[in-house]
Amino acid sequence: MSSRLTGAMLIALSAAAFGSMAIFGVWAHDDGIDTPALILVRFALASLVLVGVMRVRGVALPPLRRCAPVAAMGGIGYVGQSYCYFLALEHAQASLVALLLYLFPAFVAVLAAVFLRERISAVTAGALVLALAGTALVVGGGTGRPLGIVLGIGAAVVYSIYITVGSVVTGGMDVVAVATIVCVAATGVCGTIVLILWATGRPPAFPSSATGWADLLAIAVICTVVAILAFFAGLALLGPTSASVLSTLEPVVTVALATWLLQETLSGVQLVGGVLVLGAVAWLALSHRGPVESAPPGLRLRPGRD
Repeated sequence: MSSRLTGAMLIALSAAAFGSMAIFGVWAHDDGIDTPALILVRFALASLVLVGVMRVRGVALPPLRRCAPVAAMGGIGYVGQSYCYFLALEHAQASLVALLLYLFPAFVAVLAAVFLRERISAVTAGALVLALAGTALVVGGGTGRPLGIVLGIGAAVVYSIYITVGSVVTGGMDVVAVATIVCVAATGVCGTIVLILWATGRPPAFPSSATGWADLLAIAVICTVVAILAFFAGLALLGPTSASVLSTLEPVVTVALATWLLQETLSGVQLVGGVLVLGAVAWLALSHRGPVESAPPGLRLRPGRD
């Protein structure tokens, strides 16, 4: 098997793993698990697995001055994005949330132009217009509750800030170390939030059944750890542009699984909008060599080299 085919299979595995997270999130909510409990367990379990991977691989933590900004990314950016994403799943279809999240490349391109002085070419501007037009069709062609739509777009906005910052502060760092720092910091922040909720008489709803714990285990291990490691393994074999284009399979997987397992449906207008959004993402990946193209869907951090 050629290295490029292996890389493509790994990226497809990563996209499938990330894409299934919305399904497990909906099932977890249906089992009575609320978002604070879900996110805490997700990051805590993922941290344990990633620490184990670091020990097996013999990866050392970077100096504290490098760890601190990465920890802030995890504790603020990744936690904020996760809260918006999983709360959005409580108020909108999983397929709609997945498509809205894929606005992130458009937002990243704008932020990179403003803060990283990257030029927005005519091709990139065209892709941004296409993405916004597709989003208008996705939102306008359905019946999603406004709060779910706002939270879904909010998740994309927070993600884009997270990616832009990550492209600056993670250069040259081992990706497993970065992922571990992000998840450990996120665990600390989520744990603090849960303690505050408990202290104020609003205890989070943790799993009360084996099925609920299985959902959270799948989110932590399959949709977080496996997805991240598979992406970076595929990235090393395939290169950033091809990896980014293939990673657009993620929302396709979400829509397909939501249709099959959750009996969700998208209107014809929404499907056209989704195609426009994904087409714009692929266009950006092929034309843009900045933070967008080298960032995996579920932990969008720039690797040490392109």
